[in-house]
Amino acid sequence: MPKLPRDISGRELAKLLKKYRYQTVRQAGSHMRLVSNFKDIEHKITIPDHKPIKIGTLNNILIEVSDYLKITKEELVEELFKKKGG
Repeated sequence: MPKLPRDISGRELAKLLKKYRYQTVRQAGSHMRLVSNFKDIEHKITIPDHKPIKIGTLNNILIEVSDYLKITKEELVEELFKKKGG
C-alpha cells in the first residue's frame, strides 16, 4: 500500500478531491466544508485548512471518502497520490 503523504495541506487535499467532484462550499475559521454529488448522493466532509494535516486526521478523511465512493482506502490513496510519470 502506498504511504500517506506527511506534508499535504488541507487546500492541496481539497484540490485533489475535485477529481470526485468535491467542491468547497464554505469555510469557517480554519475548516473547509466540501460537498460532492459524484455518486448521485450528496456527501459532505470537513477538512482542516492546516499545513500539514495531521496523519490521523488525513487517514479518517480518506476512510470517509473511500466509504462514500465504495472503494478501498488503498485504492483511493493510489488514485490521489500516485506519482505522475513514475
